[in-house]
Amino acid sequence: MTPADLSLTVQHAVRRAVDDGALRVDVPPRVKVERARPGGVGEYASSVALSLARPAGRPALDVASVLKARLEGAAGILAVDITGPGFLNFTLRPESGAGLVRAVRAAGLAYGRGDALAGQTVRFDPPSEARASVVVDCLTGLLRGQGADAGVEAGGERPYVHPGADETALLGTDAARWRLLRAAPHDRPLDGPPLLVRHERNPLFRVQYAHSRARRLLVNGAQLGVLPAYGTGAGAAHGTDAEDPLSALLRDHPDVLLAAARHRAPDRVARHLEAVADALLGFQHTVLPLGDEKPSAAHRSRLALAEAAGTVLAGGLSVLGISAPDRI
Repeated sequence: MTPADLSLTVQHAVRRAVDDGALRVDVPPRVKVERARPGGVGEYASSVALSLARPAGRPALDVASVLKARLEGAAGILAVDITGPGFLNFTLRPESGAGLVRAVRAAGLAYGRGDALAGQTVRFDPPSEARASVVVDCLTGLLRGQGADAGVEAGGERPYVHPGADETALLGTDAARWRLLRAAPHDRPLDGPPLLVRHERNPLFRVQYAHSRARRLLVNGAQLGVLPAYGTGAGAAHGTDAEDPLSALLRDHPDVLLAAARHRAPDRVARHLEAVADALLGFQHTVLPLGDEKPSAAHRSRLALAEAAGTVLAGGLSVLGISAPDRI
C-alpha cells in the first residue's frame, strides 16, 4: 500500500462515517498521511481527526475512534492506533512479492508517482548557472510527479538546460547530469572523467548496466521458454518467506521519490538507484536456469522481480534526465 492508497482509504472511511450519520462534516477532498515520526507507532500517521473535530463539534479522540472502527481490517492495513490528542497511526501489512510486481507493472515508469503534494505550489528563481539549471529541472519533475504545481518564477515553464557545452561535449549528457545530481546540495559535484569508465567502481555505469542486464534477462528467458510470472507469497522469488533486499528496495521507491521532492534532494534518487542496481546485480545469477536445471515457477518469479527492478531503474533514471540503455 502506497501513501496515496492509504490516503484514499482514510478518505473513504470518513465518507462512510458521514453516510452512516456517525459524523456530520464535509468529506475532505484529500487526506494527508505522512511517515510516522521516529519513536512513534506504526509506519504512517494522519491528523485528519484533529482537522475534523471542530466542524464535527466533537473531541478529536471521538472522531479518531469513529474512523478507527471503519479502518480496522481494511485491505493493506494491519493495525490502527490512536495516539496523542487524536492522531491515527497505521501499521501496514507486508505486501506480497506478487503484489509488488503487479504494482510496478501496472504503473511502469510512473511507479512511485502520486499526489501526496497536490495543492502545493513551488516556484524556483530562474537558475543562473549550470548546476542550478540541472537541479531545478530535476526538482520540477520530481515535484510534479507528486502532484505539486512546480515551475520557474519567470514564465513558469520548466527549463531544459544542459550543463555547460564544453562539459557536455566532454562527458556526454548522462555523466554531466549525474555528477551534478548525485552530489548532495552542500557537496561539490563529482569528478567527471571517472564517470566515463566502464567499471564497477563507477556508480553511473553500475546503474545503467544493471538496467541493461534486466532487459537482457528477459530476452534470454524468452529464448529458454521462461516468461516473467510472479507466484504467490512474499518470498516466491527466492523460495523463502524472508523479505529479500531487492524487493525491499523496490517497495521503498515511492517513498524515496516523495522524500526527494519534499527535501529538494535529487541525490536521494541517485543513491537509491545505486542500491537497487547493486541488489539486482547480486541477484541476477539466480534468475534463469543454469546447466541442466529445468525452468520452474521460481525462475519465472525471479525473472518477474528482475523485470520490476529494471522498470524502477529506468523510471528513476528518467527522473534524473539520464538514459537507460537496453544494452551496454
